[in-house]
Amino acid sequence: MTFTRILGTFALGAALAFPALADENPAVAARQGQFQLFVHNFGALGGMVQGRMEYDAALAQTAADNLFHVTRHDQSRLWPDGTDSMSIDGTRAKPEIWDNLDDFVTKFVALQQAAENLQAVAGDGLDAMRAAFGPTAGACQACHQVYREEAG
Repeated sequence: MTFTRILGTFALGAALAFPALADENPAVAARQGQFQLFVHNFGALGGMVQGRMEYDAALAQTAADNLFHVTRHDQSRLWPDGTDSMSIDGTRAKPEIWDNLDDFVTKFVALQQAAENLQAVAGDGLDAMRAAFGPTAGACQACHQVYREEAG
């Protein structure tokens, strides 16, 4: 079986198995995918910080590198008007994002800076990583407190 045929079979299977994905707003789906990458990498770092898993310098550095790069993804097309929780289903983004876009951007820039600081020290030991992890997690939380609906 050729690669193209395998890929076509996979795509058809995915479309049949997940028909709701075709109806999603692409911008919302993309930003939620980005947030899943945040969660995946924060999970590894948080596990080490909280002592639920052993500190692993290589894993810590990889997760911090990933966070750094994900925060550098151009956000401009991920937040179109009308993709807030009051306008469409399937998102927890509050309308306040669009009312206070300058503050939202400021909070994201703070996350970018914190992720850069974390990246610089993540592989240098648990204490160094822990010291930089707190501000990075805090930058995420600062935005969530104001601009994300509670899970419901």
